[in-house]
Amino acid sequence: MDKFIAHILVVDDDDGIRSLVKKYLNENNFLVSTADNAEDASKKIEIIKFDLIILDIMMPGKSGLEFLKEHKTKLDTPIILLTAKGEASERVEGLEIGADDYLPKPFEPKELILRIKNILNKTVKTEQVRIIEFSNIKIDLNKLMIIKKNDEFKINNTEKIILEKMINNPGKTFSRENIGNLINLDKERSIDVIITRLRKKIEIDPKNPKFLQTIRGAGYVLWIEWFFKKDIT
Repeated sequence: MDKFIAHILVVDDDDGIRSLVKKYLNENNFLVSTADNAEDASKKIEIIKFDLIILDIMMPGKSGLEFLKEHKTKLDTPIILLTAKGEASERVEGLEIGADDYLPKPFEPKELILRIKNILNKTVKTEQVRIIEFSNIKIDLNKLMIIKKNDEFKINNTEKIILEKMINNPGKTFSRENIGNLINLDKERSIDVIITRLRKKIEIDPKNPKFLQTIRGAGYVLWIEWFFKKDIT
């Protein structure tokens, strides 16, 4: 079976925990987005369809439980709660509202990974393998297709190989040499043409790319969290 790339949202107001969890998940080949409060998380779930959410209960402003109450009825995404040891009543309430699991802090990274995998093994369908959704864009590597708003664009196998590698390494810069090695092509100009072609399929404005960006003097990067660096109104 093709490798499934799960996209996980980590919601926690603690910068240290948020960064560590993202690091653990990235090391285990998950695509990760983060939010430092419930309001930020609400904006992101409107843009991206996540495969799982890791949600801290105690946060300033709107709590994790309030976020859960607000969204769970219209959200089919599995949720793991992060709780403090003394939050037994909140854990119970969270499970009653619809959370799928919980993990008390502090926790072992391996246990978190196992719980995530157990949930995803139960919820991810075979036909969902290698489908990434963000903004108004869906990349379906199974069907070799990109859907942008209401337009469909076919991608060839070369484009698929590049996208798959970039999706597996979000935020990583790939030099022309890296890309050339992936697709057995050593002509830089040809690689630029392929990237330009992909931009036309992914970007709303290919001349001003927001997702598939050029890093001057270094190469190209797929940055699907561009929205999250700005306020969303």
